[in-house]
Formats: sequence, structure tokens, C-alpha cells
Amino acid sequence: MSKVQDSAPVADTAPESGPARGRPPRGRRAGPGRPEGTSNVRDQILDAAELEFANLGYAGTSLRNVADRAEVTQALISYYFGSKHGLFEEVFLRRGRKIADERMERLEALRRGPTPPAVRDIVYAFLMPALAMRETEGGRTFMRLQARLHTEPPEISYRLRNEAYDASTRIFAAALKEALPHLSERDVYWRMTLMIGAYLYAFSDTHRLEELAPGICNPGDPDEIITEISSFVSAGMLAPVPDPVRAPGKRKRG
Repeated sequence: MSKVQDSAPVADTAPESGPARGRPPRGRRAGPGRPEGTSNVRDQILDAAELEFANLGYAGTSLRNVADRAEVTQALISYYFGSKHGLFEEVFLRRGRKIADERMERLEALRRGPTPPAVRDIVYAFLMPALAMRETEGGRTFMRLQARLHTEPPEISYRLRNEAYDASTRIFAAALKEALPHLSERDVYWRMTLMIGAYLYAFSDTHRLEELAPGICNPGDPDEIITEISSFVSAGMLAPVPDPVRAPGKRKRG
């Protein structure tokens, strides 16, 4: 298959940061060389970039790698996304926003029920969209990319993570605080953070569990994994207020 060619110039108005939307600026008509099948070509580029970023990280991925995998030209990637940074943002946000939106839909459905949401139901509503994403084509790649985001430089990762998840995560923290009145806001946010860390590790296909317990645990089974992680996280959420523990070697002030 030959590479998709483009005769349109690289858009000089595309920002160096912030995801491009794959369309010309407002009020400006697409040039005569804009390729047909825009949506399919953009998705083809995004899928290829997702795999490259998940495998190699932001710094290790080049637009040439992505172009070769997607079988398009680098100029076409620049036309749609402006820069590698713009491409990375679009790759992350297209699935990250979908997870956040589904979390909110599930939480709203719980709140419309006849009784206040139980802790385990809130935990399930938070975890299930990411697990469902993991079972889709490309979803496992995104889970690896998302877990890897936490190792990327702050100037790349913080804004993206905040844009995709901050609003929904804060709403879930508030829902958990309502369901766990014995906990302080600090304890709730700690437990939310630990839940996020647990699911990122469990969903990112590290294969560690298969090595530790071959033939015993099957992290590829979505029913098994959601049962185990939701039980573990719910028990942690419901734990009593912890007694202070002094870190080893830390001296008491006095």
C-alpha cells in the first residue's frame, strides 16, 4: 500500500500545543489539495501514533515512525495536527475524554436510583469505563499509553491528565466523601489516588501476575479483573480512619 499523499501545505496556523481538530481554521476553506476520506486518514494516523507513543514514549517517538506505520507522509500529519505535541494530545484525549464521560454517565445513573450510591457501586462506576475501553480494539494500547503518561515530563503530562480527568475525578471524590462521612477529605483523595494507581497497573498488561501465578490468575478475563480490583479498592475505601504511622527514621519533633 502506498503512502497517502497530500498536496495541501502544512497549516502555518496550527498551534505548537493544543490538539488540532483536523479542519481548517474558522472562516477558511480547505485548500484544493486536502485529501478525501479525512476521518479515516486521521484515525489511521491516530491509531499508528497511539501504538508508537505507547511503545516508545513521547521522546522516543518521531513523526517519521508514525508516518511509516500509518503509511502517510509526515507533511500530512503536520497538516492535521500541527506538531508532535499536538498529535500526542489528540491521541490521549480522544480516549481519555471518552472514559471520563462514561464515568460521569454511570455516576449520574447511580444518583437517579432510589437510594444513595453505595461505595462499591461508585468504585465500579469509576473503574468500569477504563476496563471496557481495554476490551476494545486499540484500548489495550491506550491503557499502556495512559500508564506511561505518569513517566512523561510534567509539561507534557500534567495538563493532559488534568484536561481529561480532573473534573470527573473531583466529582467522584465528592461522591465518595458523601458515602464515607467518617473520612476526611484528605483520606478520600489519598484513597482515590491509590485506586487510580492500582487500576493503571492492573489494566496496563505488565504480565507480572501471569509470571507470579501462572495458571492461577487470569488478568485477561474482564470479569475476574473487575471483581478483584473493585473488591480490593472498596475494602480500602471502607477501612476505618487510619492511626498515624511515623515513617522509619523520622524523628519526633519536640
